Amino acid sequence: MTNNQSNQARKEEHLQINLAEDIQFKEVTTGLEKYYFLHQALPEIDAADVDLSTTLYGKRLKAPLIISSMTGGVAAARRINRNLARAAQATGIAMALGSLRAAIEDPGVARTYQIRDVAPDILLFANLGAVQLNYGFGVAECLKAVEITQADALILHLNPLQEALQPEGNTNFAGLVAKIEQVCRQLPVPVIAKEVGLGISAAAAQKLIDAGVAGIDVAGAGGTSWSEGERRRARSQTHDRVAAAFSGWGIPTAESIRMVRQSSPGITLIASGGIRSGIDAAKAICLGADAIGIAAPFLKAAAVSPRAVTQAITEITEQLRIAMFCIGAANLEQLKHSPFLQRRQ
Repeated sequence: MTNNQSNQARKEEHLQINLAEDIQFKEVTTGLEKYYFLHQALPEIDAADVDLSTTLYGKRLKAPLIISSMTGGVAAARRINRNLARAAQATGIAMALGSLRAAIEDPGVARTYQIRDVAPDILLFANLGAVQLNYGFGVAECLKAVEITQADALILHLNPLQEALQPEGNTNFAGLVAKIEQVCRQLPVPVIAKEVGLGISAAAAQKLIDAGVAGIDVAGAGGTSWSEGERRRARSQTHDRVAAAFSGWGIPTAESIRMVRQSSPGITLIASGGIRSGIDAAKAICLGADAIGIAAPFLKAAAVSPRAVTQAITEITEQLRIAMFCIGAANLEQLKHSPFLQRRQ
């Protein structure tokens, strides 16, 4: 089996595991449940006037939502990505694609990522694993990922634990900061750094900001657990036990948002990792996020139809709108600075 065939087989396994099995964190929560809003019986605004719109990387969004990176590179991914894209276009939100490594290595699978014909107006993020910069990829490959997808920005995802738990994983993370800096300097679109579900610390965020990233997606712990995902792929008891030991590993989403925002007040901050409702989204924005990424609920909906994804997006945006109304926040700026988010004692 070639490296690209191995990569595609892994992607197929990941997609099927996410669709068919429960691989959510069991020992770690997002931490968002530790916060609540003080309800305002006199919000002094009209619910009809609550404005969810925002501008992100030069594009106007109707709501501060991003369909987070999920899949690509295998046949089943094409339908899923196009269903997601149609819903993003219909609702005016952003979308991020799964890692384009497969398309760089095999142009024949590029079509599984290409969605501009059904979503010409959305803010679209291409995506590559940052570690690939140590395995032969460089600025040219990053640019190709953007060009293949006609994306507005590039995500470089960081997944050291996931790679370490994969028998075929790429684990040389040495010297990546300098290579990320080179990509940030030379790529003509914004570069965003993103974890895949274990959070970004203040120290890591500062290194990334110094390297020139235009945004950080904390992708904290509490949602999909990739240690559990890799455990489901275990071919031996040893692999199973090693992966199981990390079931409680990671920085909860709420804590990662808080620490990155406090240490880096000027960076564009995207919150993802176990956010499942508009109320979660409101809490994350009040803690310091500029936009919210959601994956798992949309993936399962995309396996059904674009309409199912649109319905899921509509439910979350309506929950966010009502939460803002009930604390008297007429727009996202007021939500960010609301005095009504409290931590439970």
